[in-house]
Amino acid sequence: MVRRKPLVVVTRKLPDSVETRMRELFDAKLNVDDVPMDQAALVEAVKTADVLVPTVTDRIDSAVLSQAGENLRLIASFSNGVDHIDVSSALNRGITVTNTPGVLTEDTADMTMALILAVPRRLAEGAQVMISDKEEWPGWSPTWMLGRRIWGKRLGIIGMGRIGQAVARRAKAFGLQIHYHNRRRLPSGIEEMLDATYWDSLDQMLARMDIVSVNCPHTPATYHLLSARRLKLLKSDAYVVNTARGEVIDENALTRQLEAGEIAGAGLDVFEHEPAVNPKLVRLARQGKVVLLPHLGSATLEGRVDMGEKVIVNIKTFMDGHRPPDRVLPAML
Repeated sequence: MVRRKPLVVVTRKLPDSVETRMRELFDAKLNVDDVPMDQAALVEAVKTADVLVPTVTDRIDSAVLSQAGENLRLIASFSNGVDHIDVSSALNRGITVTNTPGVLTEDTADMTMALILAVPRRLAEGAQVMISDKEEWPGWSPTWMLGRRIWGKRLGIIGMGRIGQAVARRAKAFGLQIHYHNRRRLPSGIEEMLDATYWDSLDQMLARMDIVSVNCPHTPATYHLLSARRLKLLKSDAYVVNTARGEVIDENALTRQLEAGEIAGAGLDVFEHEPAVNPKLVRLARQGKVVLLPHLGSATLEGRVDMGEKVIVNIKTFMDGHRPPDRVLPAML
């Protein structure tokens, strides 16, 4: 008797090599047109699939999961974060959840470092001058387009997991002084390697930093972790960089302080209400106070292929009757 291949529903277009391998191993239903699924389409998917492969743009909440069919036993998310999935509801229904940790670390850290450089040195603003039809480059001048030096400045990293540590390694090479706040203090050996100073009080760290980098996941505990009150603690010449999740920062409060000149600038790759971007942030970007990127932190071909391979390993391991290597539990969130 030929064993039936599991029906795997993939919600978005993935790299061709990943999709091809999925078709070889599973009965894979692909989204080749890459049209985002609305809630009705997600409900239809969970009703029929053995395995669902969502991405960060798909909200797999309790309302969707309540209509899942009996065959759905695995949600293998094509993502590092799982804040788009109601993990507790899934587990209560006997559905295992997996993610793709580790493979995005270096790419996201690269993008974080790029923003740490871009905002104080006004890179996006300068690049725009070179291609603008309205403004012609006047040539080199001793006082034109002056930014701020980053060498010797204090970088405060919020969230010192894999990505936070990768950011610290890069920043140390650029001469930044490394400070961090984390749920748990790092082992002394890692602190010594990074020359990192630990702050158990986020408030105290924020008040002393020149640049703040957000590298923690979005969880109920980190929602608006950088609240209006905490943003007020920042120095007026400080910069904020976020390549984690937009919900970690009170975006309206950040915008108000940028408009008032109470914060020097920001580099944002993620937004609180993606894909919507606050029009005031767009205006600030045109003024050169903010650098905005369209969630490019992990957007490399190599990274996406590595993510897909992790998804496949998780599905194959689960279907073979074993515990998938990247299983997500509520205690981890």
